[in-house]
Amino acid sequence: MDATTKTTNEQSDGYRDDCVFCKIVAGRIASTEVYEDDRVYAFKDINPKTAVHVLIVPKKHADNVAELAARDPETLADIVAVAQKIADDSFHGAYRLVFNTGKDAGQSVFHAHAHVLTGEVLPE
Repeated sequence: MDATTKTTNEQSDGYRDDCVFCKIVAGRIASTEVYEDDRVYAFKDINPKTAVHVLIVPKKHADNVAELAARDPETLADIVAVAQKIADDSFHGAYRLVFNTGKDAGQSVFHAHAHVLTGEVLPE
């Protein structure tokens, strides 16, 4: 294999054709947009666990939050800022931010994403 051969199906723009969240970011799968900037895209979860349940994903593919933090900490910081904005707009600023990392931790889509849970008082 030469140095130009990719070992994954990730393209140079950070898009992976086998990733559902990459397809959502690209507009190939419909979603209900909540927020978008040059680094992240936020959309309503199709199976909400709280009154407001939004997913925030980096536009460039990273398998999980640890990979994202190592490769692009600015985008990770943007995700946290967007979570705060969503909570400010939806529920007086209070929110829970969850990153599932790995199958055993409940990650079912292997594209880094944060769950913003708010809109009601959450149990401990």
